[in-house]
Amino acid sequence: MMMKIESKSFPAGGDIPSRFTCDGENLSPALSWSAPPQETQSLALIVDDPDAPVGTFVHWVFYDLPSNVQQLPEGVPASAEPASGGQQGKNDFGSLGYGGPCPPRGKPHRYFFRLFALDSKLGLRSGASRSDVDRAMRGHIVAQGEVMGHYQRR
Repeated sequence: MMMKIESKSFPAGGDIPSRFTCDGENLSPALSWSAPPQETQSLALIVDDPDAPVGTFVHWVFYDLPSNVQQLPEGVPASAEPASGGQQGKNDFGSLGYGGPCPPRGKPHRYFFRLFALDSKLGLRSGASRSDVDRAMRGHIVAQGEVMGHYQRR
């Protein structure tokens, strides 16, 4: 089953403004999504850049979000357990929470914001890696959606 996820901070398939990147304020963009299926027990959000020179680079890992949450505000604090509920994991910058686009100069990179509705809580501690979250989600995804934006450093 598919879920709709969107951002009022950037248009789907469009450019991510620099304020949401390492060249700006490095704020997480505002996100909202459609209601998940009834059997959803938690939500997970993974943000990554498949165009990074070293392979896919993870910018945000957020899991065990309550199933009744349907949006995240702009600028979610980089804390283990933000006010929205849930847990934040480590990004590939080595820190908790959101780390904005920061590609090398050159061609634009794609940034995928993927939301997963899960039939269970993952129960991982704060600071889990994307691979930990991917492993824990296996067999528990009941719906998902994604929105993609581009960013290019000139």
